[in-house]
Amino acid sequence: MRVDDAQQVADERQTWQREHQDSVSQEYPAVGNPARFDPFELESVMLNLDASLRIRARHQFFGWTQGTLQSLVEHQLLICALQNEAPARFYVDSFSTVPVEPTHFSELFRQDVFLVPHLIKSWEENHNQVITFEAGNGDQFAGSALARELTRLGASHIVAHGTHDANGQLTSFFTFACRPGSISPRQAYYVELLVPFLHSAWIRTQVNWQAKSAGARPAVTGFLTPREREILEWIYRGKSNIEVGMILKISPLTAKNHVQKILRKLGVLNRTQAVGKALALRILTT
Repeated sequence: MRVDDAQQVADERQTWQREHQDSVSQEYPAVGNPARFDPFELESVMLNLDASLRIRARHQFFGWTQGTLQSLVEHQLLICALQNEAPARFYVDSFSTVPVEPTHFSELFRQDVFLVPHLIKSWEENHNQVITFEAGNGDQFAGSALARELTRLGASHIVAHGTHDANGQLTSFFTFACRPGSISPRQAYYVELLVPFLHSAWIRTQVNWQAKSAGARPAVTGFLTPREREILEWIYRGKSNIEVGMILKISPLTAKNHVQKILRKLGVLNRTQAVGKALALRILTT
């Protein structure tokens, strides 16, 4: 190759790099290039990535997403959906520190035929990149119970991203429900950066990592009755009060009363926190 040709190739490469960097900067102003992060942002990103690698159990995932992760992506509710052919299309789990029952939102997500298909289709049409959406905007999703509940929660602004397999088929989908106006392009970039780590961490929580060491801390179960522990097991499996009642042949009201007692005894606000604390105390095991 002649010197002139080599110089032309080098010039064309530099031109392409500048154009590529400009396009990224336009799509994610001031965030597409990690070199533009200030030291605090870089430290926060690294802390979150490191925390994700240490997760092996559901209560650890809860602690990360509702704790450290909030410094990058502040949200009121996180809905995680894993593609599952049978018996339902998705296995869904939800995480929140606000006083709601996340299992309720998980069920709404599974049953939704308006908002959820729209989010997934929009994500696919956006070349599998992060999407943002206002769930309470207009009458388009008036039939969506999920959209109505998110609006009632004050978390109608959605940021969603997923993962896919080698064939481009959806494998998992993560929906952050946030307060309107709380998500900027910077937070959207954080979501794109973190979702692969979210996926890996959440998948690891589905594996049985039962501790087998002789020095494992014994379970603390004495302050819950056998019936309460049984109900807690079904809560951990994502069952609603109605479903627990049907399984145990008790009324939904009785199931609800048991759940309230469990929450008081564990000193938590909602069912997800109860599961997280029960896992930490080894009342439940993964």
